[in-house]
Amino acid sequence: MNPKFQRVLFSLALLTWAGVLIYFYASGRIVKYLAPDFRPLVIVGGLGLAVVGLFNLLTATQDASCGHDHGPDDTHDHESLDVHPVAAFLILLLPLCVGVAWTKDAFSLGSLTRKGLMDSPADASSLFLGSSMPKLTKELIEKQHPKNADGYHTFGLMELFFSAGDPEMRDLVEGMQVETEGRVVKDPDAALPTQRRLYRLFITCCAADSRAIPIIVRFKGEAPQVEENAWMKLSGTMRYPDEGEGNIPVLEVDHAAEAAAPPEESFMRSNF
Repeated sequence: MNPKFQRVLFSLALLTWAGVLIYFYASGRIVKYLAPDFRPLVIVGGLGLAVVGLFNLLTATQDASCGHDHGPDDTHDHESLDVHPVAAFLILLLPLCVGVAWTKDAFSLGSLTRKGLMDSPADASSLFLGSSMPKLTKELIEKQHPKNADGYHTFGLMELFFSAGDPEMRDLVEGMQVETEGRVVKDPDAALPTQRRLYRLFITCCAADSRAIPIIVRFKGEAPQVEENAWMKLSGTMRYPDEGEGNIPVLEVDHAAEAAAPPEESFMRSNF
């Protein structure tokens, strides 16, 4: 292949990658994939790729020395590849374009299951909370979690999940009227038709290392007919039954309503 055309081709590949990174940042889709601390790296990387790609594109037709002399029988060049340049171009861009076009910016139920949606608090080794927290009292918990207008104490969903692994907190929260919110999905292992899983995602840096933090919710009547992964605000009574895999957090739901997704969706390290 003509070396100049090959340089143009690879410059376009760089500019395409730059465009995707800048688009994800500018459109806000990046919040589905990265924690806030890491998002500036995306725009910086995208702009850097754009500068390099544009420079290479503008200089692609210029001849330049390779930096050393060639002998009369030395016919080597510095631009040949082990694969055809067009094949290399497609390898660089096809997976990227297909991924951008087809992704739903969300996890499937199968992916969530692999990320811990069906795990119990015992699997998460959450007993570390018992040694890291001061001695609790019911009065202290109620003070830290004020009641809403309907008389339910507001809790973060992750608090309720981890409380199941702390015997002290579990005993104090047992039977308490609480309100929490998260995404609702069907529970494929449920014996009751009114049982669902309410979860949020805990992320350290990016979507790849995210983990689903779930509790079980059981509706007293018919389960609400909402889309899978819909955000809901639920209120009811907390229970911690031992159903063969240790004490599990179960919310017996009194009231349910769809809720707006938080501004940062669920990918926030501080969303407890």
